[in-house]
Formats: sequence, structure tokens, C-alpha cells
Amino acid sequence: MMKRLTKHGHSLALVIDRGVLDLLDINEKTPLGISTDGRVLIVAPVNDSKRRKQFEEALAKSHQKYGRMYKRLAKADLAKAA
Repeated sequence: MMKRLTKHGHSLALVIDRGVLDLLDINEKTPLGISTDGRVLIVAPVNDSKRRKQFEEALAKSHQKYGRMYKRLAKADLAKAA
């Protein structure tokens, strides 16, 4: 996806499409962190406790459902590397 900055008063704004916002569960109240490595602009939701809790709950469900498979995959990967 290619985007251009839009003039917004004396500043420039980046307009993010609704589909991307919905996918990332971002709205106008979501705090965003902006950082750079000197070449790339990185915009990401700031880690907050509610979002972290949701992630940890999803991770726990994933481990309950697929934990044995994860272990088998890890073993297979270690055997392959040796």
C-alpha cells in the first residue's frame, strides 16, 4: 500500500485506511508510538495493560489448544538444526 502525506494546517498527516485500523483494533483514542531507525518510520499502538491482557489471554488459549503441537515442532526444528 502506498500513501502520501496530507496537509493538515501547518503540519502533515498520514491517513490510515479503515480496514487497517479495524484489523489492528485502533481508533482515535488509541495511543500510538512513533519511532524510527533513521530510515523507516514506525507507527505502533502503545502497549497498554488492556491490550497486553487480551494478548496474554489469546496466547494462553493458543497454548492450551496447540501446546503439544508447538513442542513437536520445536523438537523437529532442533533435530533439523543438528
